[in-house]
Amino acid sequence: MKEKILNKNSNMNRAWLPVWVRAVLFAVIPVLCCIIACAVKNHGLGDVSLLNSEWNDELFYFKQTEGIIRYGYPLGFFGFNESHAAFLSFAAWSPVLVLPYVIFGKIFGWGLLSPIICNLLLMCLAMFLFVLLTNPNEKQLHVLTFLYVIFRMLTRYILSGMPEIICISHLIILYALAIRYGLTKNPLYLVLQFLLAGLLTLMRPYLILFSLLPVYYFIRETKQTKKIALGITGSLLFLGGTAGIYVLINRFLGAKYFQPLFFTDFITTFFTGGIGAGFHNLFSTLYWKGRDFFRFILECFRSGVAPGAFFTGFLLTAAIALFQGIRHLKKVKKETSVNPVMDKTYAGILFHYVFSCVGMFFALLLMYKLTEGSKHLLTFIAAGIFLIGLTDTKFFRTMSVIGIAFLFLYTFKAVDPYDYAVPFKDDDTMKRYEVWKNNFDRSVTLETDNTPNFGNVVIWVFDDTDSEGNAMNWQTLYALPPGFGISCCQADYVQSRIDHLQSRYILVANGSSTDELCKLRFTELSRDEEAAFYSIP
Repeated sequence: MKEKILNKNSNMNRAWLPVWVRAVLFAVIPVLCCIIACAVKNHGLGDVSLLNSEWNDELFYFKQTEGIIRYGYPLGFFGFNESHAAFLSFAAWSPVLVLPYVIFGKIFGWGLLSPIICNLLLMCLAMFLFVLLTNPNEKQLHVLTFLYVIFRMLTRYILSGMPEIICISHLIILYALAIRYGLTKNPLYLVLQFLLAGLLTLMRPYLILFSLLPVYYFIRETKQTKKIALGITGSLLFLGGTAGIYVLINRFLGAKYFQPLFFTDFITTFFTGGIGAGFHNLFSTLYWKGRDFFRFILECFRSGVAPGAFFTGFLLTAAIALFQGIRHLKKVKKETSVNPVMDKTYAGILFHYVFSCVGMFFALLLMYKLTEGSKHLLTFIAAGIFLIGLTDTKFFRTMSVIGIAFLFLYTFKAVDPYDYAVPFKDDDTMKRYEVWKNNFDRSVTLETDNTPNFGNVVIWVFDDTDSEGNAMNWQTLYALPPGFGISCCQADYVQSRIDHLQSRYILVANGSSTDELCKLRFTELSRDEEAAFYSIP
């Protein structure tokens, strides 16, 4: 009854169509955006091809998922410079991240277009549930549509094999549940928030920031029932347990990367060098990385460099969310609010979002390489525009600001094809893929006993180049049979250990110095104008 009363009195309910119809229409928008993005390049959605993408992370996500679907886990190790997980055969990132891909592949099968279709379905589902749970009015739905369309990175990442859309879609649903819970106090929505927040944390550790929202709600409710000790204890157990499970996953299921995935010297220096050295390292890191952060932003306005565009969008979205949250809170305090419950709920959620952005900002400066960490901010930007789209205060002013900024950043300055161009297949690439698929099927043998093992591993010398400095087409590795692992190795590592490599196969650039070493020692299995494939005795 309370939920019905809130909806009846809320301006969220003023719309020209039933909520489920609006939810369906909103869920169609990602499909239309993807179709249009392909059509302007004279292609169809089915022409998108990972084989023509330069993002090599997609290869690892795709082949690991393929191995999990076929065998339960890859039968060969995924790693870097022949590193491997202590248990099973996953790469440096949490295998929980590809869980939606695995479920999709188990149901529908797994092919080169599968991650793209899965991304699209996840975003459509998230947008359907967002409208169903938050029930936006006509104006809000129009603005949500505008913000989605204008933030072109959502469409770009749907049309990829990257799992960013997995995180984004889950976070959108999490915030929709938070809004619904804030308005209705239905405990089911709080339970679902905890489940989604825990899953997001296991996917990527910095997303634990969003666990603080259901934790806040839980502690607030237990305080009202005079059981705050239970709320605090339960929340600490949840946060500590989730973080602990992630640490275990990273420790036992993750392979060592070339360098640390997270820099922790801002903490360890306090113990190794003392308090003075610790504070000096902390503030100097913030200063120098902060300078680099804003230097990227300036460079974005000059040349359109993508990390700078992501940093700018991140700061702008957080600033507008803060502004909108303050406006909602002022409406409540000045007693000008038509629906104080809704305004207080929005204000609290917007403040939590800003808090999470601040936390991520410092985490980015202290723990990540800026260029690699920049793409993680897309999840925050996407969540922010969905929250901002539901607000009413200073509506058209803020929409104009964010609209102009996003047009400039992600359309006018989106000049680097590496970051922005959708990859489409061509006849030459497909022919090459089929040739190498036949070569691999004919020349490699997948061992099924005592797995995972190095007998099912192909070394990819990723920085190998021919005599003219041309890199090989590593997309060849998509043609490997399911179950094989890939060890991404540096040329220096391979050349210095050429007689002591553990893996059974190696792919090198045709005519490279590594190729010359392999010719003298290994058995050549296949070769084309770009790559050579060998069996290691």
